[in-house]
Amino acid sequence: MSAYAQSLNRLIEEFSRLPGVGPKSAERMALHVLKGSLDQAKNLAYAVVKAKQSLGYCKLCNNLTEARVCSICEDQRRDKDTICVVEEPKDVLAIEKSGTYRGLYHVLLGAIAPLEGIEPKDLKIKELLGRIKQNQAKEIIIATNSNAEGETTALYLAGLIKPLGVKTTRIACGIPAGGNLEYADQATLGKALEGRQEV
Repeated sequence: MSAYAQSLNRLIEEFSRLPGVGPKSAERMALHVLKGSLDQAKNLAYAVVKAKQSLGYCKLCNNLTEARVCSICEDQRRDKDTICVVEEPKDVLAIEKSGTYRGLYHVLLGAIAPLEGIEPKDLKIKELLGRIKQNQAKEIIIATNSNAEGETTALYLAGLIKPLGVKTTRIACGIPAGGNLEYADQATLGKALEGRQEV
């Protein structure tokens, strides 16, 4: 039986649902929120609800945006000949932080994971192929994670894209095997992009 009041237990439980947050971290976060003012708690709650209500996926690349088209797709200074394919919107942010890439993106919203029941049809692959055919991109950079799911997805995409006559590259092994893009430092990610190889 918990020594905490029911409302605090509920708050801890909700924090513990977040990825990478264990019971102790959830407890610390809940107690930190309670230590602050009521206004601070309201600001946090408002920010969560506002983000959930305001954000959606870009109709072109599937990145998170408050508009129909994200700021990257709207930016006329971006290189329209290159599309970097990533698994999740957080990967776009990681690559943008490297400061070395000026092309467009395509977010798959996942990776092929048969054990989890995620098949190619569950990802935004059809939309990617449509963009390639419509925009006549000259290079597709596959920047999926270097774990089993990411590698499977990369091989699958390469098999679909290469017959279209488009240069297809994979980011270099600057990212540790089994690692995720969001945890890579900026220099490592920049080198991985610069050292990409054709697949």
